[in-house]
Amino acid sequence: MVTFETIIDNIGRLLSYNPGQPMIFSSGTFWALFIIFMPLFGLLRKRLWQMVTFVVAFSFFFYYKSSGWFVLLLAATSLIDWTVSRLMVRTSARWKRKTLATLSIMLSLSVLGFFKYANFFLWNWNQMVEGNFQPLDIILPVGISFYTFQSISYVVDVYKGSVKPTQTWLEYVFFLSFFPALVAGPIVRADYFLPQIRENHRATHTEIYAALWLIIVGILKKAVIADYIAQYNDLIFNNPGGYSGFETLMGVIGYTMQIYCDFSGYSDMAIGLALIMGFRLSRNFNFPYKSKNLTEFWRRWHISLSTWLRDYVYIPLGGNRKGTVRTYVNNFLTMLIGGLWHGAAWKFVFWGAMHGVGLAVHKATMPLTRRLPDVWPVKALGWLVTMLFVSLLWVFFRADSWGDSWIIIRTIFTDFSLDYLEPFVTVRLTWVIMMAAIIVAHALPARWVDSLSTGFVRAPWILKLAVFLIVVQLVLEFAGEDVAPFIYFQF
Repeated sequence: MVTFETIIDNIGRLLSYNPGQPMIFSSGTFWALFIIFMPLFGLLRKRLWQMVTFVVAFSFFFYYKSSGWFVLLLAATSLIDWTVSRLMVRTSARWKRKTLATLSIMLSLSVLGFFKYANFFLWNWNQMVEGNFQPLDIILPVGISFYTFQSISYVVDVYKGSVKPTQTWLEYVFFLSFFPALVAGPIVRADYFLPQIRENHRATHTEIYAALWLIIVGILKKAVIADYIAQYNDLIFNNPGGYSGFETLMGVIGYTMQIYCDFSGYSDMAIGLALIMGFRLSRNFNFPYKSKNLTEFWRRWHISLSTWLRDYVYIPLGGNRKGTVRTYVNNFLTMLIGGLWHGAAWKFVFWGAMHGVGLAVHKATMPLTRRLPDVWPVKALGWLVTMLFVSLLWVFFRADSWGDSWIIIRTIFTDFSLDYLEPFVTVRLTWVIMMAAIIVAHALPARWVDSLSTGFVRAPWILKLAVFLIVVQLVLEFAGEDVAPFIYFQF
């Protein structure tokens, strides 16, 4: 018998933070709350400040459900940054404005550094002095890297005069805490997003259907493909050297596809959720595995991060304005910082450094490669080299340690045999089909992919419902016991 106390207890659990089950877009709890959120949001749409307050409150609750009481850290960050931005515009002295901006940036980086890198630096210091290191009990707040980068870019843009500071704290905290992009991006830029708040655009029917398509595609990528193929990939990475070279290679290729489906699926859902509300977020992925060189890859992969690093690291370092050698060095340093941003471990530093080296090599060889004929064998070779480089470096991204990474790579090159192909396909047929689906999606012309979205938007409601129900059924069919967190939540 269901009692009143039981109902209250269930509601309390629903509204409380559970460290073992942070709220994510692919969970039923989020969609239950979002269904309640949208009608209330619609009622407040014409009342700007009430709408802003309501969205901020929901965003804070969403972050609380994702990271507990670290929501107070988000609130403090927003208040400090907004106060600094207002002080900067009230003084004409350049040195005072620069001091304020520097203090704000250093504070943001210090907070990020403590939570994300304190144990890393202490461990390395311990290795040098041969001490008895005991890791600090530090919990990394979800999404801290993303909203820290947003806060830094806002302060820098206000200092440079390219963005006017918001008149109210509510507008700024709306920008910083906007829940679709809060915990895993896309990284939102102030000059692109802030004007949309007062614009208060109401989504058209076409935009709503386009947003639903993005959400459906995102759920399919994350909750069906990424979570399913991860089961096999985890076997390989959790037992390095325990499988044949062929099986290990399949796990590496599998993770290459998994991280794309997981992260781009989240981005699709985030962009779709924002669009339903009438807000536009920038595209974050553009079929990166189509790339025929590493420079193109970084123009297609995690676009909001790569453009952030370009504008706030690479260009301030001098970009390509100070000679060829300096350009290569700037590329290397930018990617090194990008690697360290992803995680506090030497394997991430190595991952970023090698991408920096790869970008420098590509730029250095461009005078030669431009002379090659623009024919498909040359394009295919460029694609193959790029994919091999990217996929092998993903090993360092995923493996539990530096040593495990090298064991996995060594196994591929020393114990590889195609004799495993037939039994592998027989046993892992569903895995192979899902992998093939992602490869085919990348191989299709962009206009064909766009036509699918257009077709869904124009389709009768009964067909839209059918597509939705099919995806729901697939999620139920392939769902594991627990909702798998998004890979980029750890960053």
